[in-house]
Amino acid sequence: MSLRRGYGASGRPGDAAAAGAAARPVAPSQARPFSASARWAELSERRRNTAIFAVFTAFVLIYPFIDRAFNLNRLGAMNPIFIYVMLALGLNIVVGFAGLLDLGYAAFFAIGGYTAAFLTSPQSPLPEQYRTDFWVAMALSWLVAASFGLILGAPTLRLRGDYLAIVTLAFGEIVPRSILNLERFTGGSKGLNPIGRPHFGEHELLASDQIQWYYLIVLVGAISVFAISRLHDSRLGRAWMAIREDEVAAASMGIDLVRTKLAAFALGASFSGFAGSLFASMLQFIDPFQFDFSISIMVLSMIILGGIGNIWGVMVGGVVMGVFNFIFTESASSWIHGIGQALNVPLVSPALQAVDLSNSKLMIFGLALVLLMLLKPEGLFPSAQRKVEIKGELLPETAVDVGSVKVEAEEIARGAHVEVGER
Repeated sequence: MSLRRGYGASGRPGDAAAAGAAARPVAPSQARPFSASARWAELSERRRNTAIFAVFTAFVLIYPFIDRAFNLNRLGAMNPIFIYVMLALGLNIVVGFAGLLDLGYAAFFAIGGYTAAFLTSPQSPLPEQYRTDFWVAMALSWLVAASFGLILGAPTLRLRGDYLAIVTLAFGEIVPRSILNLERFTGGSKGLNPIGRPHFGEHELLASDQIQWYYLIVLVGAISVFAISRLHDSRLGRAWMAIREDEVAAASMGIDLVRTKLAAFALGASFSGFAGSLFASMLQFIDPFQFDFSISIMVLSMIILGGIGNIWGVMVGGVVMGVFNFIFTESASSWIHGIGQALNVPLVSPALQAVDLSNSKLMIFGLALVLLMLLKPEGLFPSAQRKVEIKGELLPETAVDVGSVKVEAEEIARGAHVEVGER
């Protein structure tokens, strides 16, 4: 009796495959691995993101106590690091979700900071009746930054790739230069100070209240993460990802490219308004030299390091890059001097003690990025789609199906007892 492929003696589909799977011994190489890396790879992307988020949240919440317990004195550096992480989350909407390369994101950072300064500083060019407190200024900074995102997005709707990058780069240079030249309104190179501080009732946060500033920035960042994650899972977020993959296919499916791109630019820029207002208020001083092109490159590097399109990966990548930029490069020279002094080897120790990396920050930064692109181009925690694009790996559920088909093909090639009948 000839049997069709996949049918057992009972005639029900799948009986033959089930019987073959039960009788077939499992090779040692196919046994379930028990290593930590293998278990991590078997987890779904949602579970991996949940684990990363849990570890990251625990670290963020207890870090002030760790800093105080071990006398690290790095809490002042962590505040600007988390502001940069907030910037990276906003830029990830444009670059990671919608696939639009933006090299002028520092301009929106400056717009958010100067909006807060105009609305709260005694040196503001606005009449006194238009000035307000910090909380209202922070909300208005969000709106103003989003408006300028629309202004940038409108003329760039037809541009892609390198051309879009050049236009956004030009915008990132125009804004700080305009602020510098409009000295009558912005203070020019002298900047604006003081700037309104956050307050809780009658208590105002001072520069020395580092722990309060830390948890305020974390709170605003948590609100931003919640909003961005909801956007990612919304209909608009799916439209962004469709445009990122193929604009022509997205348009043929009924997605409005104009509105969707404008929404990406506006919402991506809006979160820099939060970051800019916190940054200006924390420093109590703002000038155009704080928003140069290196800020945009730094934020973009955070996204690439953590994993483009993955919110939790971007957060981890932002912290890693921030620690490297604000802590490691500042302390590396003293560490090398200590190693040279401990070795006490002729020629080697004097050479190590003469090393000064304070002027080589960008060189170290560039070398680290080159190594990252060579060793892990998809980032530390890439999204599933990004991992498929870079490494060509299949998603876990797809890999299982393909694997079963491969086993059946090998059985047929070895002359397994499965006859293929005529149709």
